[in-house]
Parts: sequence; C-alpha cells; structure tokens
Amino acid sequence: MTPRVGAMLLRNTVVSSFVFLLGLVLLWMMVQWAGMNAVLAAAISFLIANGCHYALGRTWIFRGTERGLRTGYMLFLINAGVGMAITVALFAALLAFTGIHYLVARVIVSVFAGLAMFVLNAVLNFRQV
Repeated sequence: MTPRVGAMLLRNTVVSSFVFLLGLVLLWMMVQWAGMNAVLAAAISFLIANGCHYALGRTWIFRGTERGLRTGYMLFLINAGVGMAITVALFAALLAFTGIHYLVARVIVSVFAGLAMFVLNAVLNFRQV
C-alpha cells in the first residue's frame, strides 16, 4: 500500500459510498414500490449504480489512466459481472439462510463486492496498481 494507492482507495470509497446509496435507494424503490423480487432488484440496482461508478472512476479515482474508453468500459463491465455475481450470490444466501432484512443484507454484501471490484479495476482495468 503506497500513498498513491491509499489516495485511490480513499477516492474509491467516496464514489462507492455515493453510488452505493444510489443503488440502495433504487433497490428499495423497486422492492417497495414496484413489488419486484429483492434478488432481481439487487442485480438491476447494482448495474445502474455501477454505470455511474465507471464514469466517476475513470475521471476521478483512476485519473490519468492510459486505457482507452471503449476497452476500459468493456473491462469494467467484466469486473462488474464478477462484482454482481458476488453481490447476488451472497445477497441471496443471506436472504435464504438468515432473517436479515434485505437492505441490511445488501449493506453487508457490499463490503465484499466493493473490495473485490476495487482490486480488479485498480490492477486489471485502469492499471494503476
């Protein structure tokens, strides 16, 4: 962990917190207002929030990346697929095997998925670590 990586992790935490709150609001709206299945709503809200994360990640977290926009976005989508798989699998498991409220379960899952996605994007996509 260098100061530069620490600064990227800090910026990532700010962006991730913002888009995570956006995702939670979307999840809540889809489940409470639209009556959608919580696991499906978690996947959809994850994709929407992560689209915002890419834009902010490219311009602020990993600024100065030499990765092309198209290639970077494709790699980001692959990484987001890994994050979504972690999110949906752990979320579904928590809902199935515990009595945890769906929003609390989503918060717990976000720690694991968020760290995995930061590492994948920092190392493989934006090549900053």
